[in-house]
Amino acid sequence: MVTPTSSSAGARSLIRTFVRHYSAPVDSSIPASKVKYVPTSGTYPKGFNVSATYVGVKAANKSNPDLAFITSDRPAFGAAVFTTNKFQAAPVQISRSVLEKRGGAGIRSIIINSGCANAVTGKGGMEDAQAMSDTATAQFQQSSQPEDGQGSNSLVMSTGVIGQRLPIKKILSKIPTAHSNLADTHAAWLATAKAICTTDTFPKLLSTTFRLPSHPDTEYRLAGMTKGAGMIHPNMATLLGILATDASISATALQSLLTNAVTQSFNSISIDGDTSTNDTVAILANGAATPSPSTPSISSPESEDYMAMSRILTEFSQKLSQLVVRDGEGATKFVQVTVKNATSYADAKLIASTIARSPLVKTALYGKDANWGRILCAIGYTPNLSEGAVVPTKTNVSFIPASNSKSKDEGVLRLLVNGEPETVDEDRASRLLEDEDLEIEVDLGTGSEEAKYWFCDFSHEYVTINGDYRT
Repeated sequence: MVTPTSSSAGARSLIRTFVRHYSAPVDSSIPASKVKYVPTSGTYPKGFNVSATYVGVKAANKSNPDLAFITSDRPAFGAAVFTTNKFQAAPVQISRSVLEKRGGAGIRSIIINSGCANAVTGKGGMEDAQAMSDTATAQFQQSSQPEDGQGSNSLVMSTGVIGQRLPIKKILSKIPTAHSNLADTHAAWLATAKAICTTDTFPKLLSTTFRLPSHPDTEYRLAGMTKGAGMIHPNMATLLGILATDASISATALQSLLTNAVTQSFNSISIDGDTSTNDTVAILANGAATPSPSTPSISSPESEDYMAMSRILTEFSQKLSQLVVRDGEGATKFVQVTVKNATSYADAKLIASTIARSPLVKTALYGKDANWGRILCAIGYTPNLSEGAVVPTKTNVSFIPASNSKSKDEGVLRLLVNGEPETVDEDRASRLLEDEDLEIEVDLGTGSEEAKYWFCDFSHEYVTINGDYRT
């Protein structure tokens, strides 16, 4: 916007005023369209307490909590999946070291700051991340249990701008405050989910209860929070995820359960095709709801309990990760792409991933243009597919209305059938693309495997947000 003004001398000049539009409101209020995704209550795992504390990591943040503390009142088993980016942030390296040194056992907490990623910060950044872990660990040595000789027992995460050092003295001084503010209420969990947000427009928090086949009378609980709205694409996709359960699960089983769940959830989402330096999804299992010492831990992959837990954790992780896509920077669409009847799961996922990160597919959806040729093109250039994975004369592409679509009763809109283009009802397509949710289905007709991916569109707003991210 250009505004004419006059100086005191009467000379006329032009002052350029930049009007910036951000997804996340400046006052941190939740947009009306996103309120429905924020839980008003929850059922949280026993033995876990959390808190949100104001530090002021970013100078611009004058009051919003930006230090999250997730703790277990007893030693827990822990597991994590980390970014594959070559420039792995200091907290990623320190958390991996903590888990390796302890064999995934005796973990007491996760300490997280938002506002600064502590990534590409050299030796000093490593020292800062270690200091966060050590200081969090010290809170438990003071209050309940002595040092066990295995070093730090706290994982550490950071999110925000890359290449800047943490205001580490400010953070360390507030960790005791975070410990003193611990609580197990829904309000505390929701505030903690807010404390890890950066460009997110709403806190992402879920909880559920479940039972296991070997002792169906016992109710267990699972809770999770995540953050992320941009720089999202596997492997991993800036994204943080924290899961906690009061079930008893061995360290080895916990790692394999999480890895499998992440493959089909957090590693099956995309916003912009960028993989961050800080991505981490971690889980703690403290066994607090186990009915008796004789109740077996989940350990063997062949057991009924393991298979049930795998299904529960995967479905829960999918729901949690989908909230990240729904909060994609500048996004107006939530899209599920299903690639079915593929020769292998790997082929199906590669194709789904390629469609999900195609700028032309994403911009067409933003423009409400049923340009299925862009989808077909993405299928055709997918790299590293097995021989015969795609046969043009067997390929089918359709739009499917979501369950909440206004036009769901109109059924599937077929765009390509066995390689032959259909006559597209453009009015019908326009009605479908008016919806916030949409499903794209690709039937390859070459096998029986299936993979799903979740992504969003690209809008003008995405460019604005990321063009102004540091300023």
